[in-house]
Amino acid sequence: MAETLSSNSLPIVVVPVGVDDDALDACLAALDACTPPGTRVWLADDAQAGPRGYAIVERWMARTPLKADYTRRQRPIGEAAHLGEALAVCGDADVAVLAPDAIPAPGWLSRLAACLSTDGAIATATPWSNAGEAASWPRIGEIEAVPTDLERLSRAAAGMPALYPELPAAIGHAVLLRGSARKRAGGIDGASYGSWYAALTDLSLRLSGLGWRNALCETAFVARRGEGGPCDGDMDHLAVRWPDWHARLAGFLMSDPLRGSRERLAALLDGVGPPDPQRDFFT
Repeated sequence: MAETLSSNSLPIVVVPVGVDDDALDACLAALDACTPPGTRVWLADDAQAGPRGYAIVERWMARTPLKADYTRRQRPIGEAAHLGEALAVCGDADVAVLAPDAIPAPGWLSRLAACLSTDGAIATATPWSNAGEAASWPRIGEIEAVPTDLERLSRAAAGMPALYPELPAAIGHAVLLRGSARKRAGGIDGASYGSWYAALTDLSLRLSGLGWRNALCETAFVARRGEGGPCDGDMDHLAVRWPDWHARLAGFLMSDPLRGSRERLAALLDGVGPPDPQRDFFT
């Protein structure tokens, strides 16, 4: 599947800078390698990076082919509140939030953007991941090691039919948010939740209640070192606001409606040959 979107028409990428310097370094290297030059990227630091992390960011900013910006708060306000502020600044633009320990595969952003453009009812697009809960591959709900050949996996995913099935909620390894839908739903509730994990779940459920869809983008893959998790009290707040959430998620994991899609991706991966040296790396 060739990517037809230019960097100017691609969504903004927001990376909330974390405390794991090595993970951030790997994330930024993958962004450079797998995202079209000129794509807008915002590194949003909630006073998390230490001296080494800041040096990594500074070095990356000086050489990246992406159109990058970096901001840092003097004092932290919390993950969800900080991302809520960043998304509010982006207005009604579509924004891809990428976890700071994520490793995107080639084509990830263009394919997520194609997901949103294909169906106007899709408010959130989540790619496959080795640590993606409901969107986990090769097994649902399990955390696997980061795949050793993401380029090959990306080529396999490109052959998947773009059906964009429903997920219970978007997932935090990487998610593309439709700006107009996010604003209509009221944005991120950083006052009630501390973690992006819980705030994104809450936003997804509000979007679903308004008739929008939280979709899996079967053609894209973003690896991650581990799953995100809630802060203290987050799951209690979710349970009060959405009493059926845990049962809905458990039902999805047990019924596994994406099993056929996961098996198809595995079969495609088995059939992938060596890369074409003339092939555009961003396809």
